[in-house]
Amino acid sequence: MENIDTAEIASKIEMMLSIVASFSDVITQENIALKSGDIKVVKSLYEQKIKTVAAYRSLCAFFIKNRDAVKQYQSPAKDRLQQASAQLDEQLKQNEMLLKTRMDAGKAVMNTFIDIVKKNNAAKSTSYGAHGAYTPLDSSRNALAFNRTM
Repeated sequence: MENIDTAEIASKIEMMLSIVASFSDVITQENIALKSGDIKVVKSLYEQKIKTVAAYRSLCAFFIKNRDAVKQYQSPAKDRLQQASAQLDEQLKQNEMLLKTRMDAGKAVMNTFIDIVKKNNAAKSTSYGAHGAYTPLDSSRNALAFNRTM
């Protein structure tokens, strides 16, 4: 482990507080947009979310690398960071639930459309029957032709 001074730890904690606050704001905006069904807002937040997550991950690497020094460091900023991180964690859980619900709802709507098209197509399709006769009411047996000369 490197020898880290308290000023550097304090600086990194302040930076992380800023990033956590920014990340929390983005997640809060996204959660509100997901609740209201405003997908345009969700899409517009994507780039900001990606940049914030990248900054968050890079600072997490510092805290992991210097875990022992950070554990020993005591300050009000560290306590605020722990509280902000706990709040962010709750927001992320809610965000995950909202995103999953939105994706499941979208999938259910698409499956409903697909089922309607399948049923509509099956009701209107025709085929040849077992004896070669045209049977518009029997769409369960579709004919297949294979030309061996091609």
